[in-house]
Amino acid sequence: MLVSRRSRVATLAACATLLLATSACGEDKAEEGSAQQVRLYGTDGNMLNSYPAELKERADLVDGMKGTTPLTPLPDDFKSRLRSVNPALTDFLYSAETYDAVVIAALAAQLAGSTDPAAIAKQIVGVTNNGQRCEDPASCLTLARAGQDIEYRSVSLTRAGFTDKGEPATASYATLTFDGQQINDGKTEFVGAGAESAASTKAPPKARKARPGGADDDQKPLIIGGLLPKTGDLALAYPPMAAGAALAIKEINAAGGALGKPVTWMDGDDGTSPAVAKATVARHTAEGVSVIIGAGASGISREVLPDVVKAGKILFSPSNTDASLTDVEDNGLYFRTAPPDSLQGRALADVILRDGSQKIVIVARKDSYGEGLQATVRGELEKAGIAGDRLKLLTYEPPPDPDSPPVDFTSGAKEIKEFGADAVLIIGFGESAQVIRALADSGVQIRH
Repeated sequence: MLVSRRSRVATLAACATLLLATSACGEDKAEEGSAQQVRLYGTDGNMLNSYPAELKERADLVDGMKGTTPLTPLPDDFKSRLRSVNPALTDFLYSAETYDAVVIAALAAQLAGSTDPAAIAKQIVGVTNNGQRCEDPASCLTLARAGQDIEYRSVSLTRAGFTDKGEPATASYATLTFDGQQINDGKTEFVGAGAESAASTKAPPKARKARPGGADDDQKPLIIGGLLPKTGDLALAYPPMAAGAALAIKEINAAGGALGKPVTWMDGDDGTSPAVAKATVARHTAEGVSVIIGAGASGISREVLPDVVKAGKILFSPSNTDASLTDVEDNGLYFRTAPPDSLQGRALADVILRDGSQKIVIVARKDSYGEGLQATVRGELEKAGIAGDRLKLLTYEPPPDPDSPPVDFTSGAKEIKEFGADAVLIIGFGESAQVIRALADSGVQIRH
């Protein structure tokens, strides 16, 4: 269900007040002398149906784990279309954001009348604001070919368009719960965030009307390259993102493509690794890619962005949430359809406080995504009245490559046990399952 911002804030404030006056705000409370119990919380990097498999024979440890992720209620029709390109799809995280990033890039190229990245970049924000509203590739491309300004709305972009910084002005977050080693859709709640007034009001350059017949023989076909996590710590999120990209390309080309020619998708892996991602960017640059969709992780985008900017290409991520990327130096070539973590931090704090947590540990992978969201959530909890001595921050080094040993969080689990935490927020990707395993091995009882 959709929860209003006002009621959500009221709940958070009331819960925080009771938390300071009593021992709990939720219904459940560990009895005196009982084994230490903790509630587990996650984020967009690990709240996926594929995550429990990271724990193998101990997959049931995730049951009861709650978390948030940027997610709009997806229409059944969209899910069916995604399954038409991947019948085995079980997760939908960032599928809509990937779909929209590809469609927006193609529409911007059509409006620019060019595959030149600089010209496309100048149209991207405008595609989402202040024109004639359209909601699918076919109708939007028809308007764009006629030289009409458009306002694209679709599965992830529903309430407002992009800000001047090239990111969503508004967002929708889902509160997810693991039950029976999978996300229980029946317990999912949605909450809106952001402000429509933050959307850009700047007019884009005048759209170039398509030539009669549609094809522009002066232009090369638009090539869009993938920089998505096929391998590495974030590989569990790859299937829905890949499906979103494939569906977008399929529907764009079914509607006649961009500039009168089919749009080409060039696959590419970011490996959740700077080295792998940089190699992919270099290959895309050499092969004439105009727009690169990715990277999956915020830290990887930060690492490759200088290379992308130097090459004069566009980096358009469907899943980067690091708030500091809003003001990154990008020469106007970086965009994202995922909302910044400044919005997700509030939603996470709300979820944790509603359960009456008293002593909270925030564990994060040591990169810009993990530490950035960790700091944001900490700030939101402190604003709600949680004292500093009731909070503890821990980080871990993510494995540098898939062949590296798994995360060893033994010492961190010991610290959590000694701290007496009753809530542990885990900010990470697939590798973060080792944090849960270490907690259980240390004797901490996970509350289901």
